[in-house]
Amino acid sequence: MKLENKISHEIKEAMRAKDNLRLETLRSIKSGIILIKTKSSEKKDLTENDEINLLQKLVKQRRESANIFKSQKRNDLANSEEAQLKIIQEFLPKQMEDLDLEKIINDIILKFNAKSMKDMGIVMGNANKIVAGRADSKKIAEIVKKTLSWVFYGPVVQLDRISD
Repeated sequence: MKLENKISHEIKEAMRAKDNLRLETLRSIKSGIILIKTKSSEKKDLTENDEINLLQKLVKQRRESANIFKSQKRNDLANSEEAQLKIIQEFLPKQMEDLDLEKIINDIILKFNAKSMKDMGIVMGNANKIVAGRADSKKIAEIVKKTLSWVFYGPVVQLDRISD
């Protein structure tokens, strides 16, 4: 079932249940879908990748808003944003475990013979294509940086000072 159809169905269910927070969140997703569809001159259907990108964008917006509200000591608004974030995440694919993500990134690094941070763009681009919404870009970047810095510098060995 396409995301747009799922959202329409969920909106009806939220209206029946009188769940205002869920209804507001679902309507924001529906609004994002409509904006994307009417943005270009042609009326096109969204691909699964477009849908995932939209949902990730909405999750990122909610997460950033919640952090801002927390920093301003507005926990009521932060809690609302976090609740909306959880509702949006219901429609995203199941997120990958860190170990699985590290394995994919290591495979990409070996495939493209990436050796330094200069190669981060190549690794990130390919990782985002393979993972496609199953991991947060921030998490991917963190693992790529850690892995590439390890590849470049090697394992960090700390030697104790030898006294005379």
